[in-house]
Order: sequence, then C-alpha cells, then structure tokens
Amino acid sequence: MDLIEIRAVKPTISIKEFTKNPEQFKDQPPKISKYAVVDPEAEIGPGVEIGPFCVIGPKAKIGAGTILQNNVTVMGDVTLGVGNRVFPGSVLGGDPQDVSYRGTETKVVIGDYNVFRECVTINRASEKEDGYTRVGSNCYFMGCVHIAHDCQVGDHVVIANGSMLGGHVHCDSRVTLSGGVAVTHFASIGRYAFVGGISRILQDIPPYMLADGNPARPRCVNVVALKRNDFPSKTIKDLTEAYRLLFRSRVGLESAREILINKLGDQPEVKHLLDCIEFQQNGRHGRGREARRNAA
Repeated sequence: MDLIEIRAVKPTISIKEFTKNPEQFKDQPPKISKYAVVDPEAEIGPGVEIGPFCVIGPKAKIGAGTILQNNVTVMGDVTLGVGNRVFPGSVLGGDPQDVSYRGTETKVVIGDYNVFRECVTINRASEKEDGYTRVGSNCYFMGCVHIAHDCQVGDHVVIANGSMLGGHVHCDSRVTLSGGVAVTHFASIGRYAFVGGISRILQDIPPYMLADGNPARPRCVNVVALKRNDFPSKTIKDLTEAYRLLFRSRVGLESAREILINKLGDQPEVKHLLDCIEFQQNGRHGRGREARRNAA
C-alpha cells in the first residue's frame, strides 16, 4: 500500500465515541505517518491511524479505527480488532520468551476496543498448546504490563502498571489486577476476581474473590465488583456463605458442597466457584492447569 505522508498522527476520536458508531470509519482511508515503517503485506483496516516511528510487520492485521500512537511495534502474526488504542513503546507479537522456542509460526489474537498504555508487551504463543496468545475485548492494560506466551485473557480485564502474567496463564473476564502483581506460569484467575497490589500469585485465584498477599490468597468476596455489575444481593450473600465455609471454617470442598446445595440449591455462581476449586485441587501446587506443564 502507498504510505500517506503526514507528519504525525493525533487521534481524531476517542475510543468511547468510536464504540457508539464503528461504521463511521468504513469509507475512511488509513492515516500513516511518513516516519512509520509499514510492510506492504500488512492488512490495515479503514480509519486506522499509525503514528511516527511505528514498525508494522508483514503478517499484521489491524482492524478499523485502531490507533497506534507512535513508536509501536507489531511483529509476527498479530491480529488487532476494531477500535484498539496502543500507546508509545508497546510491542505486540514478539517471540515467546521460552528457551525451547524454535521459531514456529504462532499467533497473537486481540479483540476490540482495548487500551494498551505505554510499553505493554504481549508475546506470541509457543508451540506447546494451541499456538495462540489471546486477549479479549474492552480491556485496559496500564504501563509496562507484560502478557507472556500462551496466555488467555478474557473481556473487560484491567491490569495495572508493572503487572506480569507468566506463560500459559488464564485470566477470566472482569478480572482486575492491581499494580506490580506477578502471576506464575499456568495459574488461573477466575471471573470477577480482584488481586491487590504487589501480590505474588502462585496458586489459582477462585472467581468472585478478592485476593492479596505474598503468596496471594482469598481474603473475602469481591463485593464491590459484584455490586457494580448488578449481581443480586442474594447472590452476593450466597457467595459470602460459600467463602466462609471454604476459607474460614475450612470444612473441605465436599462438605461445603453438600452444605451449600442443601441450603441454597443449585445456585449457578456458587456452583461455578465450587467447580473451579475442584479443578484447582485436581491439579498440582494449587494450580489446576499445572498438569499441562508435562505436555508443554
């Protein structure tokens, strides 16, 4: 494609405005700084803005309305969806930081309307699982966040400055990680969980919980997130009772399951919590997916 010679690119519309009417970019050509390096084989969608000193590789696919401010590198097979915004210094699609990696063609797939602040790094997958590192939609990654190879990150995830996901981590939707959190390989973080700053996650974090510490462990139900997402008060009360039995009284999983089913019936959020803890206990070292390490 021919490069459009403009001196710099300034965002013409906010992500919030874009989500209201993504079709507005349908007929708009991309705007690419003459100081950017864009491989002619890269797929650049309508309304994309690429600022000075960006480097875009031949296998990149950048969706409509995505903004790469400046000094952004997209390398390898990376798919960026619609309306993403990438700030300076970010590197998307770098080789996995795995000493056994031998150059296999693997991928990064990123959804829509995400924000990647300064110096975010997302590595392509290794060949040890399905070959994809995935990020969902409507996420916000603050400065210097690292997402390692083979990670799977859901939708509406917020990760604060300097936090790091090790390889093969699964992070469900609506999770919030505070600053400086380190997540070990193969750990899982359940939906609607919150992890306090400077925590070290060595074991799976169950869904709906607020965790903190070194190592991190559940401290209470994440009531703030559940209320903000319109969970009924009865559901919050039921999860609080489940937390009390599992992490305070420590009656054991099967005893807790029997008590909760008799008392609450087949409550879906409580059932999901219990199923996640069962999966964790069936793994190793407090990580349900740790069994994948042998295959990896």
